[in-house]
Amino acid sequence: MKILICISKTPDTTSKIAFTDNNSKFSTDGVQWIINPYDEWYALVRAIEIKEADPSTVLHLINVGGVESEPIIRKALALGGEEAIRVNSDVADSFYVASQIAHIAKEGNYDLIFTGKETIDYNGSSIGGMIAESLDIPFISHAVKFDIVNGNAVVVREIEGGEEIDSAPFPIVISCQKGMAEQRIPNMKGIMGSRTKPLKVVEPVEISALTSVVSFDLPPAKAGVKLVSADHPEELVRLLNEEAKAI
Repeated sequence: MKILICISKTPDTTSKIAFTDNNSKFSTDGVQWIINPYDEWYALVRAIEIKEADPSTVLHLINVGGVESEPIIRKALALGGEEAIRVNSDVADSFYVASQIAHIAKEGNYDLIFTGKETIDYNGSSIGGMIAESLDIPFISHAVKFDIVNGNAVVVREIEGGEEIDSAPFPIVISCQKGMAEQRIPNMKGIMGSRTKPLKVVEPVEISALTSVVSFDLPPAKAGVKLVSADHPEELVRLLNEEAKAI
């Protein structure tokens, strides 16, 4: 089996968020970049587990991004990817990114394409479905379990109020979320080996982006906390009634 795992970089959740150019661009100053957790903890690790069960499995990584993405790609290689492809583009439009991945996937004739269910910065949840549509193959989202049974993909996915079990033939695109696998940490052997694993850089194919960012806005600042003495419960009642409108 040949597996392609989609890897994206996202800001660490402790990073301070700011915008530039009249709030039209995300400021990268001082930002610590990480592998998108849904891509790393669930998609990549589940692919590694498949490889461990069947050593003939081929694991390739793909990232659409600039040279600043290479440290997170190397970390993914340290975890267990065999080689990586970086499409040299900083365009963030979902259709554009999905089209670049689909082009590589078609050329590579992959059986299985794993993505995270979404990125933790934009929360779009759209890449997997767009890749599948471009390749005209099945897509199953929000997978919490994946197995191969009688040559087919068998996937457990979350639905409202429960779970659903789906079966589909290969090739297939699957987006992964919590439950798919357990987080791993690269060991020293993996880190040292990742330095020599192939990282191929390719130029993007000609695709027109369909969306662009007009502006970003930060959420409203939180109001200060008011402390009420336990000796004055009537003041707490008044605040809940007149200011919080909770009673």
